[in-house]
Amino acid sequence: MSTFNDSKPEHPQAAAQENHLHRFRRWLEYPHLDTATREELERMKDNPDKIKDHFSMELEFGTAGMRGILGPGSNRFNRYIVRRATQGLAQYLLNTFSRKENKVVLAYDSRHLSREAAEEASLVLAANGIKALLFEDIRPVSVLSFAIRHTGAAGGIVITASHNPPEYNGYKVYSQDGGQCVPSTAKKIVEHINKIDIFDDVYILSREEAEQQNLFNFMGEEIDRAYLENLKTLCTYPGNENLRVVYTPLHGSGHPIIPRVLNELGYQQTFLVEEQLAADPDFSTVNTPNPEDPASFHLALKLAEEKDAHLVLATDPDCDRVGCGVKNNQGSYTLLNGNQIGALLLNYRLEKLKQSGELSPNCTMIKTIVTGDLGKKIAKDYGVKTEETLTGFKFIGEKIKEYEQNGSSDFIFGYEESYGYLAGTFSRDKDGVITSALLVEMASCYLEKGLSLLDKLEELYHRYGYHLDELESIKLKDMALVSRVLNQIKNNPPHRVGDARLSKIHDYQEGKARDWNTGEETRLELPQSPTLCFLLEDESWFCIRPSGTEPKLKIYYSTVGENKSIARKKMNALQAEVKKRVDTLD
Repeated sequence: MSTFNDSKPEHPQAAAQENHLHRFRRWLEYPHLDTATREELERMKDNPDKIKDHFSMELEFGTAGMRGILGPGSNRFNRYIVRRATQGLAQYLLNTFSRKENKVVLAYDSRHLSREAAEEASLVLAANGIKALLFEDIRPVSVLSFAIRHTGAAGGIVITASHNPPEYNGYKVYSQDGGQCVPSTAKKIVEHINKIDIFDDVYILSREEAEQQNLFNFMGEEIDRAYLENLKTLCTYPGNENLRVVYTPLHGSGHPIIPRVLNELGYQQTFLVEEQLAADPDFSTVNTPNPEDPASFHLALKLAEEKDAHLVLATDPDCDRVGCGVKNNQGSYTLLNGNQIGALLLNYRLEKLKQSGELSPNCTMIKTIVTGDLGKKIAKDYGVKTEETLTGFKFIGEKIKEYEQNGSSDFIFGYEESYGYLAGTFSRDKDGVITSALLVEMASCYLEKGLSLLDKLEELYHRYGYHLDELESIKLKDMALVSRVLNQIKNNPPHRVGDARLSKIHDYQEGKARDWNTGEETRLELPQSPTLCFLLEDESWFCIRPSGTEPKLKIYYSTVGENKSIARKKMNALQAEVKKRVDTLD
């Protein structure tokens, strides 16, 4: 066995090297290491760069969990990282809840290591006296969210990396209310995780021991049935047998639950992309299993042309995001973006609630600050309030909980531009199953009136102005440039774009809104976030925020015009002004 010199190196660089080498050898020498991991570590013994890559850092537990590339080491996603995180979570739960409440629901998607990691987490919980309720097969995250409240659990864990490439997996934690854990909760969990030694402080039972102690149980059809019955209460329009729908789960957990619910709602002409039904962890038919990427629709659109479908739907591996394509007047298909889908769904839901007399002064729609404003205008027209949150659906879930506790508002719909939507409150995260059902119902309803979703969207543009929303991701050379670009744009923003002058700057890091013309400052009520938003006098705006994990900036643009041509002209001018300020520093 190797020995180490415990004296501190004189230089930080040497200290870092000592640190990752120490981690590597400790892993290699751990007596209970599984065979596959040990063999992988043995293969990298003579590759110092690879050792550094795998061990120089620790995979961080962020605002709701962690995500990383699969592999051995402290900077990779693997069973030992999952065990440590779960041990920390277990200690948080034991300190927070009574023993009676201490059970946790666990779900997983179709990725490599997903089922194994979910079972490992279950057995760590069981070793700490916390009952683990594990789904018997892959499930959408919305079903997990529902199951937490349905079973009275203290929280939930889902093993997924959402729409990331196949070499990734992740670990996401949900709170007792069924929403993703928010930063204040995540901070407490991290404090417990940080005290855990990855090998010495983790408790784990065998599955046989856990089952004998009634601390490990599988769940399935009973939860699915209860969830689907709740979903049906949101669907008020009878299924149109003439509507033709193509659906693909992109190898994820949307199958078989979405075809099942569409069938139960009466949509008999639902065509499935057979090549993408299998729970393939390599996502072998797409470059990335992300419905935000038009390329992921390739096979679905091919089938849609064959079947002359009215609507095309795709969900990502954990089935929280939904993309949508609509047949246009030229006979081809137009893919809607997240803002367009959200505005259409909101308008449809408000139409139905108004018809049934269920709209009240307390009704509230929630969107994120980087989501387009068409929905806000629609809500106002119906007498419905709009509340904005920071980016991330966890903040929408947090608002639903707040409304439930204080009775201040009635949540009717929430959405974000990144293809996430929610109606109802029995699920508390963006829900691809509910969204798919409502999209099909909406298309069915409008088809009866001789309209497509594109026709309805044009109606909304005619009434509220043509809204153009776009997202640009800019990669920088290094992390240091991120803060430099943010400061540069903050201190020297575009004073004018075309005929429109700058009106306000919202600095969410400082929590202040500043009137550009008067210099007057007001307080922003949202939590701190490294996000800057710039509002122009003509309703145009752009928001810029860093990735947080890599040298990349996300810039969200929005313009409004009397028609598409005017909105596009404004968009081109706005993007050019912002690009000049980024390019000068890169």
